[in-house]
Amino acid sequence: MTATLVPSPVPAETVPTPTAAVTPASPNGAGVAATAAAFAVRTLKQFARTPQLIIVGGAISTMFLLIFRYVFGGAIGTGSISYADFLIPGLAAGGAFFSGTGAAVGVAEDCEKGLYDRLRSLPVPRFAVLLGRSAADTALVAWGLVITVAVGFATGFRFHGNAADAVAAVTLCVVYGAAFTWPFIWMGLVSGNAQAANGMAFMAFPLIFVSSAYVPVESMPGWMQTFAEHQPVTMMINSVRSLSLGDEAAAILPHSAGWYGVRSLLWCVGIVAVFLPLATRRFAQR
Repeated sequence: MTATLVPSPVPAETVPTPTAAVTPASPNGAGVAATAAAFAVRTLKQFARTPQLIIVGGAISTMFLLIFRYVFGGAIGTGSISYADFLIPGLAAGGAFFSGTGAAVGVAEDCEKGLYDRLRSLPVPRFAVLLGRSAADTALVAWGLVITVAVGFATGFRFHGNAADAVAAVTLCVVYGAAFTWPFIWMGLVSGNAQAANGMAFMAFPLIFVSSAYVPVESMPGWMQTFAEHQPVTMMINSVRSLSLGDEAAAILPHSAGWYGVRSLLWCVGIVAVFLPLATRRFAQR
């Protein structure tokens, strides 16, 4: 007699059941705002861990202010306007341009360390990384602006407009600084190393000196006045100076604050429209 073996039933709890497909929480990667904010915070932490960047930037702003205020100020005529009231708005707006040079060096250093190579492998918007860098450098511009205005008040500068004019002047300086970070970010991406980036950034400095930042444009040679009057830095400085001087601005400026402000903002739009795409393309190609 032969026995027939009957397989025992498999318990129901051991029978494999289909599992739902796991969908990633963010299939398209991080968004623009999240990426920009994360990289801005990372850069600000980098600034905090390198306090020399903050201290040296403030020291340079103070040094330029004191040199022009007390060394050259007595030789520069500004009519009925005191040289302190003429100079500080120019340094505040022009300082936004100076502060942007650090962006070129910082971006070049990040490239050398391979940071951007790692970021390009992540599913994040390419330009958002650079947007975060611009935001962090704009914060550094604002810090330099605080120092310039504070030292300016200590050396005799005063706002002659109303409170709204003062707020508008400070806000415009920050906007100008934000716009100028983009040319320097592009320089950092194309330079190859930090030393070359520093050299390229200094090539932009004639825009500051051939402007109304330190001396009236009328004191320059005739052939230089045309360029100085219509270049973007002069427009930006004159908009801030007009707001700072209030009714007294008519003594040295032929146009109103609105006239200069509109043209300055158009320059900002043009600068960003040109250099943001160039920087983003270069970032993607490296």
